[in-house]
Amino acid sequence: MRKAALHNLGCKVNAYETEAMGQLLKEAGYEIVPFEEKADVYVINTCSVTNIADRKSRQMLHRARKRNPDAVVVAAGCYVQVAADSLQKDGAADILIGNNRKKDLAVILEEYFAGRRKTRRAVETAGQAVGGELPGTPAAAPNAQSCVIDIAKTREYEALSVSATAEHTRAFIKIQDGCNQFCSYCIIPYARGRVRSRGAAEILEEARTLTAAGYREIVVTGIHISSYGTDMPEGERVELIGLLEMLDRVDGLWRLRLGSLEPRIVTEDFVRRIAALRTICPHFHLSLQSGCDATLKRMNRHYTAAEYAAGCALLRKAFDRPAITTDVITGFPGETEEEFEQTVSFLRQIGLYELHVFPYSRREGTRAAAMPDQVEEAVKKERSARLLALNREASSAYRRSFLGEEKEVLMEEKVTADGAEYLAGYTREYVKAAVPWDGRKQGRILRGRLTEMINEELALLTNVSDVADPV
Repeated sequence: MRKAALHNLGCKVNAYETEAMGQLLKEAGYEIVPFEEKADVYVINTCSVTNIADRKSRQMLHRARKRNPDAVVVAAGCYVQVAADSLQKDGAADILIGNNRKKDLAVILEEYFAGRRKTRRAVETAGQAVGGELPGTPAAAPNAQSCVIDIAKTREYEALSVSATAEHTRAFIKIQDGCNQFCSYCIIPYARGRVRSRGAAEILEEARTLTAAGYREIVVTGIHISSYGTDMPEGERVELIGLLEMLDRVDGLWRLRLGSLEPRIVTEDFVRRIAALRTICPHFHLSLQSGCDATLKRMNRHYTAAEYAAGCALLRKAFDRPAITTDVITGFPGETEEEFEQTVSFLRQIGLYELHVFPYSRREGTRAAAMPDQVEEAVKKERSARLLALNREASSAYRRSFLGEEKEVLMEEKVTADGAEYLAGYTREYVKAAVPWDGRKQGRILRGRLTEMINEELALLTNVSDVADPV
Protein backbone atom coordinates (compact mmCIF):
# COMPACT_ATOMS: atom_id res chain seq x y z
CA MET A 1 0.00 0.00 0.00
CA ARG A 2 1.43 3.37 -1.00
CA LYS A 3 1.52 6.15 1.56
CA ALA A 4 0.30 9.65 0.74
CA ALA A 5 0.67 12.87 2.71
CA LEU A 6 -1.22 16.09 2.03
CA HIS A 7 -0.54 19.67 3.06
CA ASN A 8 -2.88 22.61 2.66
CA LEU A 9 -2.00 26.26 2.15
CA GLY A 10 -4.48 29.12 2.06
CA CYS A 11 -8.21 29.52 2.50
CA LYS A 12 -11.10 27.40 3.81
CA VAL A 13 -11.97 26.41 0.24
CA ASN A 14 -8.46 25.01 -0.18
CA ALA A 15 -8.81 23.16 3.13
CA TYR A 16 -12.08 21.61 1.93
CA GLU A 17 -10.49 20.53 -1.34
CA THR A 18 -7.49 19.05 0.47
CA GLU A 19 -9.87 16.98 2.61
CA ALA A 20 -11.65 15.85 -0.56
CA MET A 21 -8.38 14.87 -2.28
CA GLY A 22 -7.34 12.91 0.79
CA GLN A 23 -10.65 11.09 0.68
CA LEU A 24 -10.15 10.27 -3.03
CA LEU A 25 -6.69 8.83 -2.33
CA LYS A 26 -7.98 6.78 0.59
CA GLU A 27 -10.72 5.32 -1.60
CA ALA A 28 -8.04 4.48 -4.19
CA GLY A 29 -6.16 2.40 -1.62
CA TYR A 30 -3.58 4.87 -0.30
CA GLU A 31 -2.70 5.08 3.38
CA ILE A 32 -2.91 8.74 4.47
CA VAL A 33 -0.03 9.71 6.77
CA PRO A 34 1.01 13.02 8.38
CA PHE A 35 2.97 15.34 6.12
CA GLU A 36 5.97 15.13 8.47
CA GLU A 37 6.34 11.40 7.79
CA LYS A 38 8.05 9.69 4.89
CA ALA A 39 5.53 9.05 2.13
CA ASP A 40 5.43 7.77 -1.45
CA VAL A 41 3.30 10.70 -2.59
CA TYR A 42 3.19 14.26 -1.30
CA VAL A 43 0.33 16.52 -2.35
CA ILE A 44 0.66 20.24 -1.66
CA ASN A 45 -2.51 22.24 -2.29
CA THR A 46 -0.96 25.60 -3.08
CA CYS A 47 -2.09 29.19 -2.57
CA SER A 48 -1.36 32.25 -4.70
CA VAL A 49 -3.28 35.07 -3.03
CA THR A 50 -0.01 36.98 -2.42
CA ASN A 51 3.62 36.75 -3.47
CA ILE A 52 4.32 35.46 0.05
CA ALA A 53 1.82 32.64 -0.52
CA ASP A 54 3.65 31.77 -3.75
CA ARG A 55 6.92 31.54 -1.83
CA LYS A 56 5.41 29.37 0.91
CA SER A 57 4.02 27.05 -1.76
CA ARG A 58 7.46 26.62 -3.33
CA GLN A 59 9.02 26.05 0.09
CA MET A 60 6.58 23.26 0.92
CA LEU A 61 7.25 21.55 -2.43
CA HIS A 62 10.99 21.61 -1.77
CA ARG A 63 10.44 20.38 1.79
CA ALA A 64 8.52 17.39 0.45
CA ARG A 65 11.22 16.67 -2.14
CA LYS A 66 13.89 16.79 0.58
CA ARG A 67 11.90 14.55 2.92
CA ASN A 68 11.84 11.75 0.34
CA PRO A 69 13.74 12.35 -2.90
CA ASP A 70 12.16 9.23 -4.42
CA ALA A 71 8.58 10.32 -3.71
CA VAL A 72 6.15 11.71 -6.25
CA VAL A 73 5.56 15.35 -5.40
CA VAL A 74 2.26 16.83 -6.58
CA ALA A 75 1.65 20.57 -6.73
CA ALA A 76 -2.05 21.38 -6.96
CA GLY A 77 -4.29 24.43 -6.93
CA CYS A 78 -4.05 28.16 -7.37
CA TYR A 79 -0.29 28.71 -7.60
CA VAL A 80 -0.10 25.95 -10.19
CA GLN A 81 -2.91 27.58 -12.15
CA VAL A 82 -1.20 30.97 -12.45
CA ALA A 83 2.47 29.92 -12.49
CA ALA A 84 2.78 26.50 -14.14
CA ASP A 85 5.75 27.62 -16.25
CA SER A 86 7.66 28.80 -13.17
CA LEU A 87 6.98 25.52 -11.40
CA GLN A 88 8.26 23.60 -14.41
CA LYS A 89 11.53 25.52 -14.15
CA ASP A 90 11.62 25.11 -10.37
CA GLY A 91 11.76 21.33 -10.71
CA ALA A 92 10.50 20.38 -7.24
CA ALA A 93 7.19 18.89 -8.44
CA ASP A 94 6.65 15.79 -10.56
CA ILE A 95 3.00 16.51 -11.31
CA LEU A 96 1.20 19.86 -11.69
CA ILE A 97 -2.57 19.80 -11.17
CA GLY A 98 -4.49 23.02 -11.72
CA ASN A 99 -7.93 23.95 -10.48
CA ASN A 100 -10.83 21.85 -11.79
CA ARG A 101 -8.50 18.83 -12.12
CA LYS A 102 -8.14 17.96 -8.42
CA LYS A 103 -11.00 15.50 -8.73
CA ASP A 104 -8.77 13.47 -11.07
CA LEU A 105 -5.86 13.18 -8.63
CA ALA A 106 -6.06 9.40 -8.08
CA VAL A 107 -6.35 8.68 -11.81
CA ILE A 108 -3.49 11.07 -12.66
CA LEU A 109 -1.27 9.36 -10.10
CA GLU A 110 -2.12 5.89 -11.40
CA GLU A 111 -1.29 6.97 -14.96
CA TYR A 112 1.94 8.53 -13.71
CA PHE A 113 3.05 5.36 -11.90
CA ALA A 114 2.10 3.28 -14.95
CA GLY A 115 4.26 5.51 -17.13
CA ARG A 116 7.11 5.23 -14.66
CA ARG A 117 6.90 1.42 -14.75
CA LYS A 118 6.82 1.45 -18.53
CA THR A 119 9.90 3.69 -18.68
CA ARG A 120 11.76 1.51 -16.20
CA ARG A 121 10.97 -1.67 -18.17
CA ALA A 122 12.11 -0.05 -21.40
CA VAL A 123 15.39 1.02 -19.81
CA GLU A 124 15.94 -2.44 -18.32
CA THR A 125 15.29 -4.07 -21.71
CA ALA A 126 17.74 -1.70 -23.38
CA GLY A 127 20.28 -2.49 -20.70
CA GLN A 128 19.94 -6.22 -21.28
CA ALA A 129 20.39 -5.70 -25.01
CA VAL A 130 23.78 -4.09 -24.48
CA GLY A 131 24.83 -6.60 -21.86
CA GLY A 132 24.14 -4.76 -18.62
CA GLU A 133 22.19 -2.08 -16.76
CA LEU A 134 22.23 1.45 -18.03
CA PRO A 135 23.45 3.90 -15.36
CA GLY A 136 21.34 6.79 -14.20
CA THR A 137 17.92 5.25 -14.81
CA PRO A 138 15.43 8.10 -14.41
CA ALA A 139 12.60 7.74 -11.93
CA ALA A 140 10.49 10.15 -13.95
CA ALA A 141 10.55 12.46 -16.93
CA PRO A 142 12.74 15.57 -16.51
CA ASN A 143 9.75 17.87 -16.82
CA ALA A 144 6.75 17.77 -14.53
CA GLN A 145 3.59 16.24 -15.93
CA SER A 146 1.18 19.13 -16.39
CA CYS A 147 -2.58 18.77 -15.85
CA VAL A 148 -3.66 22.40 -16.12
CA ILE A 149 -6.65 23.61 -18.10
CA ASP A 150 -7.56 27.13 -19.24
CA ILE A 151 -9.63 27.92 -16.16
CA ALA A 152 -11.14 31.06 -17.74
CA LYS A 153 -12.95 28.96 -20.34
CA THR A 154 -14.56 26.31 -18.17
CA ARG A 155 -18.11 26.57 -16.85
CA GLU A 156 -18.04 23.19 -15.12
CA TYR A 157 -18.15 22.94 -11.34
CA GLU A 158 -15.53 20.48 -10.12
CA ALA A 159 -17.20 17.49 -8.45
CA LEU A 160 -15.46 17.26 -5.08
CA SER A 161 -17.18 16.28 -1.85
CA VAL A 162 -16.38 15.13 1.68
CA SER A 163 -18.06 12.72 4.07
CA ALA A 164 -15.80 13.49 7.04
CA THR A 165 -13.36 16.24 8.03
CA ALA A 166 -10.41 16.71 10.36
CA GLU A 167 -12.69 18.74 12.63
CA HIS A 168 -15.00 16.61 14.74
CA THR A 169 -17.88 19.02 15.27
CA ARG A 170 -17.95 21.47 12.36
CA ALA A 171 -17.98 20.64 8.64
CA PHE A 172 -17.47 22.87 5.63
CA ILE A 173 -19.44 22.50 2.42
CA LYS A 174 -18.19 24.16 -0.75
CA ILE A 175 -21.10 25.46 -2.83
CA GLN A 176 -19.37 27.33 -5.66
CA ASP A 177 -16.06 28.20 -7.24
CA GLY A 178 -14.68 31.19 -9.13
CA CYS A 179 -15.23 34.94 -8.96
CA ASN A 180 -16.34 37.59 -11.46
CA GLN A 181 -15.48 40.64 -9.33
CA PHE A 182 -11.89 41.32 -10.49
CA CYS A 183 -10.86 43.49 -7.57
CA SER A 184 -7.74 45.33 -8.63
CA TYR A 185 -5.52 43.70 -5.96
CA CYS A 186 -6.72 40.12 -6.40
CA ILE A 187 -5.33 37.26 -8.50
CA ILE A 188 -8.12 34.83 -7.60
CA PRO A 189 -10.34 35.30 -10.70
CA TYR A 190 -7.32 34.30 -12.79
CA ALA A 191 -6.53 31.32 -10.55
CA ARG A 192 -10.10 30.13 -10.01
CA GLY A 193 -11.90 31.27 -13.14
CA ARG A 194 -15.45 32.52 -13.47
CA VAL A 195 -18.33 31.72 -11.11
CA ARG A 196 -19.42 28.09 -11.24
CA SER A 197 -22.19 26.95 -8.89
CA ARG A 198 -22.66 23.48 -7.49
CA GLY A 199 -26.05 21.84 -7.90
CA ALA A 200 -28.36 22.26 -4.91
CA ALA A 201 -29.21 18.54 -4.84
CA GLU A 202 -25.53 17.61 -4.42
CA ILE A 203 -25.07 20.19 -1.67
CA LEU A 204 -28.11 18.92 0.22
CA GLU A 205 -26.97 15.31 -0.10
CA GLU A 206 -23.56 16.19 1.33
CA ALA A 207 -25.21 18.12 4.17
CA ARG A 208 -27.37 15.10 5.03
CA THR A 209 -24.32 12.80 4.96
CA LEU A 210 -22.32 15.05 7.25
CA THR A 211 -25.22 15.61 9.64
CA ALA A 212 -25.87 11.86 9.83
CA ALA A 213 -22.18 11.40 10.64
CA GLY A 214 -22.63 13.58 13.72
CA TYR A 215 -21.54 17.05 12.60
CA ARG A 216 -23.56 19.64 14.51
CA GLU A 217 -22.59 22.68 12.45
CA ILE A 218 -22.16 23.24 8.72
CA VAL A 219 -20.25 26.20 7.31
CA VAL A 220 -21.19 27.25 3.78
CA THR A 221 -18.04 28.22 1.92
CA GLY A 222 -16.82 29.06 -1.58
CA ILE A 223 -14.70 31.60 -3.40
CA HIS A 224 -17.57 34.11 -3.71
CA ILE A 225 -20.69 32.55 -2.19
CA SER A 226 -22.77 35.68 -2.73
CA SER A 227 -22.64 34.85 -6.46
CA TYR A 228 -24.09 31.38 -5.92
CA GLY A 229 -26.61 30.56 -8.64
CA THR A 230 -25.95 33.58 -10.83
CA ASP A 231 -24.42 31.35 -13.51
CA MET A 232 -27.38 28.98 -13.59
CA PRO A 233 -29.96 29.08 -16.42
CA GLU A 234 -32.85 31.40 -15.62
CA GLY A 235 -35.43 28.67 -15.16
CA GLU A 236 -33.16 26.55 -12.95
CA ARG A 237 -31.60 29.31 -10.86
CA VAL A 238 -31.33 28.90 -7.10
CA GLU A 239 -29.94 31.96 -5.32
CA LEU A 240 -27.92 31.78 -2.11
CA ILE A 241 -30.88 32.60 0.14
CA GLY A 242 -32.93 29.86 -1.52
CA LEU A 243 -30.16 27.34 -0.94
CA LEU A 244 -29.87 28.37 2.72
CA GLU A 245 -33.62 27.85 3.14
CA MET A 246 -33.22 24.32 1.76
CA LEU A 247 -30.29 23.57 4.09
CA ASP A 248 -32.29 24.89 7.02
CA ARG A 249 -34.74 22.03 6.50
CA VAL A 250 -32.11 19.26 6.68
CA ASP A 251 -33.07 16.88 9.49
CA GLY A 252 -30.62 16.89 12.39
CA LEU A 253 -28.78 20.06 11.39
CA TRP A 254 -28.25 22.25 14.44
CA ARG A 255 -26.28 25.19 13.11
CA LEU A 256 -25.69 26.83 9.74
CA ARG A 257 -22.86 29.34 9.48
CA LEU A 258 -21.88 31.43 6.46
CA GLY A 259 -18.53 32.18 4.91
CA SER A 260 -17.61 35.60 3.56
CA LEU A 261 -20.45 37.63 2.05
CA GLU A 262 -20.43 40.50 -0.41
CA PRO A 263 -21.95 43.58 1.29
CA ARG A 264 -24.38 44.16 -1.60
CA ILE A 265 -26.19 40.88 -0.93
CA VAL A 266 -27.45 42.22 2.41
CA THR A 267 -30.80 43.57 1.25
CA GLU A 268 -34.06 43.87 3.20
CA ASP A 269 -35.41 40.72 1.53
CA PHE A 270 -32.23 38.72 2.19
CA VAL A 271 -32.13 39.73 5.85
CA ARG A 272 -35.83 39.07 6.38
CA ARG A 273 -35.55 35.58 4.95
CA ILE A 274 -32.28 34.68 6.65
CA ALA A 275 -33.60 35.83 10.02
CA ALA A 276 -36.44 33.31 9.69
CA LEU A 277 -34.05 30.33 9.51
CA ARG A 278 -33.96 28.19 12.65
CA THR A 279 -30.34 27.10 12.13
CA ILE A 280 -28.64 30.33 11.08
CA CYS A 281 -25.81 31.62 13.24
CA PRO A 282 -25.92 35.42 13.64
CA HIS A 283 -22.31 35.69 12.50
CA PHE A 284 -21.74 37.53 9.23
CA HIS A 285 -18.39 38.17 7.61
CA LEU A 286 -18.84 41.17 5.31
CA SER A 287 -15.63 42.06 3.51
CA LEU A 288 -15.03 45.81 3.78
CA GLN A 289 -11.36 46.29 2.75
CA SER A 290 -11.55 50.09 3.24
CA GLY A 291 -13.86 52.64 4.84
CA CYS A 292 -12.84 55.27 2.29
CA ASP A 293 -14.84 55.51 -0.95
CA ALA A 294 -11.88 56.73 -2.99
CA THR A 295 -9.83 53.71 -1.93
CA LEU A 296 -12.75 51.36 -2.55
CA LYS A 297 -13.02 52.73 -6.09
CA ARG A 298 -9.32 52.11 -6.78
CA MET A 299 -9.78 48.60 -5.40
CA ASN A 300 -12.69 48.08 -7.83
CA ARG A 301 -15.01 47.19 -4.95
CA HIS A 302 -18.61 47.62 -6.01
CA TYR A 303 -20.12 49.44 -3.02
CA THR A 304 -19.59 52.52 -0.89
CA ALA A 305 -18.92 52.82 2.82
CA ALA A 306 -22.47 54.12 3.27
CA GLU A 307 -23.92 51.05 1.55
CA TYR A 308 -21.82 48.81 3.78
CA ALA A 309 -23.11 50.64 6.87
CA ALA A 310 -26.70 50.23 5.65
CA GLY A 311 -26.20 46.45 5.41
CA CYS A 312 -24.86 46.32 8.96
CA ALA A 313 -27.89 48.31 10.14
CA LEU A 314 -30.27 45.81 8.49
CA LEU A 315 -28.55 42.89 10.20
CA ARG A 316 -28.66 44.60 13.58
CA LYS A 317 -32.34 45.34 13.16
CA ALA A 318 -33.08 41.66 12.52
CA PHE A 319 -30.66 40.07 15.03
CA ASP A 320 -29.69 40.88 18.61
CA ARG A 321 -26.01 41.91 18.52
CA PRO A 322 -25.00 39.88 15.45
CA ALA A 323 -21.30 39.18 15.10
CA ILE A 324 -20.22 41.23 12.10
CA THR A 325 -16.61 40.61 11.12
CA THR A 326 -14.60 41.95 8.23
CA ASP A 327 -11.35 42.16 6.28
CA VAL A 328 -9.41 45.41 5.98
CA ILE A 329 -6.46 46.07 3.67
CA THR A 330 -4.24 48.91 4.72
CA GLY A 331 -1.49 50.57 2.69
CA PHE A 332 -3.26 50.06 -0.63
CA PRO A 333 -1.58 52.02 -3.47
CA GLY A 334 -2.44 55.71 -3.17
CA GLU A 335 -3.86 55.42 0.36
CA THR A 336 -3.07 58.75 2.00
CA GLU A 337 -3.06 59.41 5.72
CA GLU A 338 -6.40 61.17 5.30
CA GLU A 339 -7.91 58.14 3.54
CA PHE A 340 -6.59 55.84 6.24
CA GLU A 341 -8.11 58.05 8.92
CA GLN A 342 -11.45 57.80 7.11
CA THR A 343 -11.22 54.03 7.42
CA VAL A 344 -10.37 54.23 11.13
CA SER A 345 -13.25 56.63 11.74
CA PHE A 346 -15.66 54.42 9.80
CA LEU A 347 -14.63 51.29 11.73
CA ARG A 348 -15.13 53.05 15.05
CA GLN A 349 -18.54 54.25 13.90
CA ILE A 350 -19.70 50.87 12.60
CA GLY A 351 -18.56 48.88 15.67
CA LEU A 352 -17.59 45.49 14.23
CA TYR A 353 -16.74 42.37 16.23
CA GLU A 354 -13.43 41.42 14.62
CA LEU A 355 -11.14 42.89 11.99
CA HIS A 356 -8.85 40.72 9.91
CA VAL A 357 -6.10 43.18 9.07
CA PHE A 358 -3.91 42.75 5.99
CA PRO A 359 -1.13 45.11 4.96
CA TYR A 360 -1.39 45.41 1.19
CA SER A 361 0.83 42.84 -0.53
CA ARG A 362 1.83 43.59 -4.09
CA ARG A 363 0.69 40.72 -6.30
CA GLU A 364 2.20 40.45 -9.76
CA GLY A 365 -0.42 40.03 -12.45
CA THR A 366 -2.96 42.37 -10.83
CA ARG A 367 -3.77 45.96 -11.79
CA ALA A 368 -2.90 47.25 -8.33
CA ALA A 369 0.69 46.01 -8.69
CA ALA A 370 1.25 48.55 -11.48
CA MET A 371 -0.49 51.44 -9.73
CA PRO A 372 1.52 54.54 -8.80
CA ASP A 373 2.03 55.75 -5.23
CA GLN A 374 2.85 52.39 -3.67
CA VAL A 375 2.88 52.80 0.11
CA GLU A 376 6.13 52.20 2.00
CA GLU A 377 6.34 49.05 4.15
CA ALA A 378 7.04 51.05 7.31
CA VAL A 379 3.81 53.00 6.79
CA LYS A 380 1.84 49.79 6.20
CA LYS A 381 3.28 48.33 9.39
CA GLU A 382 2.34 51.38 11.47
CA ARG A 383 -1.19 51.50 10.07
CA SER A 384 -1.67 47.78 10.59
CA ALA A 385 -0.63 48.14 14.23
CA ARG A 386 -3.23 50.87 14.75
CA LEU A 387 -5.97 48.71 13.21
CA LEU A 388 -4.96 45.69 15.27
CA ALA A 389 -5.18 47.81 18.42
CA LEU A 390 -8.66 48.91 17.34
CA ASN A 391 -9.56 45.27 16.75
CA ARG A 392 -8.49 44.24 20.26
CA GLU A 393 -10.60 47.02 21.72
CA ALA A 394 -13.69 46.22 19.61
CA SER A 395 -13.57 42.43 19.97
CA SER A 396 -13.05 42.61 23.73
CA ALA A 397 -16.05 44.91 24.12
CA TYR A 398 -18.21 42.60 22.00
CA ARG A 399 -17.31 39.46 23.94
CA ARG A 400 -17.83 41.15 27.29
CA SER A 401 -21.28 42.35 26.22
CA PHE A 402 -22.52 38.75 26.64
CA LEU A 403 -21.28 38.24 30.21
CA GLY A 404 -24.13 37.31 32.50
CA GLU A 405 -26.20 35.79 29.66
CA GLU A 406 -27.07 32.17 28.90
CA LYS A 407 -25.72 30.80 25.63
CA GLU A 408 -25.40 27.50 23.79
CA VAL A 409 -21.82 26.45 23.05
CA LEU A 410 -20.71 23.72 20.67
CA MET A 411 -17.80 22.13 22.54
CA GLU A 412 -14.87 21.45 20.22
CA GLU A 413 -11.34 21.27 21.57
CA LYS A 414 -9.02 21.14 24.56
CA VAL A 415 -7.26 24.43 25.32
CA THR A 416 -4.91 25.60 28.05
CA ALA A 417 -5.34 28.99 29.74
CA ASP A 418 -3.32 30.21 32.73
CA GLY A 419 -2.01 26.69 33.25
CA ALA A 420 -5.47 25.09 33.46
CA GLU A 421 -7.10 22.79 30.91
CA TYR A 422 -10.50 23.59 29.44
CA LEU A 423 -12.91 22.25 26.86
CA ALA A 424 -13.71 25.16 24.55
CA GLY A 425 -16.15 25.91 21.77
CA TYR A 426 -18.19 28.70 20.24
CA THR A 427 -21.56 30.30 20.68
CA ARG A 428 -23.69 30.98 17.62
CA GLU A 429 -22.14 34.47 17.60
CA TYR A 430 -18.68 32.86 17.46
CA VAL A 431 -17.73 33.96 20.96
CA LYS A 432 -15.33 31.41 22.40
CA ALA A 433 -16.31 29.92 25.76
CA ALA A 434 -15.05 27.06 27.92
CA VAL A 435 -15.73 24.72 30.81
CA PRO A 436 -13.14 22.87 32.93
CA TRP A 437 -11.79 19.99 30.85
CA ASP A 438 -14.17 17.05 30.45
CA GLY A 439 -13.51 14.93 27.38
CA ARG A 440 -16.94 13.32 27.63
CA LYS A 441 -18.51 16.64 26.64
CA GLN A 442 -16.51 17.07 23.45
CA GLY A 443 -18.82 17.35 20.44
CA ARG A 444 -21.82 18.19 22.63
CA ILE A 445 -23.82 21.39 22.75
CA LEU A 446 -23.91 22.82 26.26
CA ARG A 447 -26.08 25.59 27.62
CA GLY A 448 -24.70 27.75 30.38
CA ARG A 449 -24.01 31.26 31.64
CA LEU A 450 -21.04 33.31 30.48
CA THR A 451 -19.80 34.61 33.83
CA GLU A 452 -16.31 36.03 33.36
CA MET A 453 -13.40 36.25 30.95
CA ILE A 454 -10.68 33.64 31.54
CA ASN A 455 -8.49 35.72 29.23
CA GLU A 456 -9.18 38.31 26.55
CA GLU A 457 -10.50 35.70 24.09
CA LEU A 458 -12.09 33.05 26.28
CA ALA A 459 -15.20 33.28 28.45
CA LEU A 460 -16.03 30.90 31.31
CA LEU A 461 -19.28 28.93 30.93
CA THR A 462 -20.97 27.97 34.22
CA ASN A 463 -24.28 26.44 35.38
CA VAL A 464 -23.96 24.03 32.49
CA SER A 465 -26.55 21.61 31.14
CA ASP A 466 -26.64 19.39 28.07
CA VAL A 467 -28.74 20.40 25.11
CA ALA A 468 -30.52 17.48 23.52
CA ASP A 469 -29.18 16.39 20.14
CA PRO A 470 -31.22 17.71 17.22
CA VAL A 471 -33.90 15.34 15.97
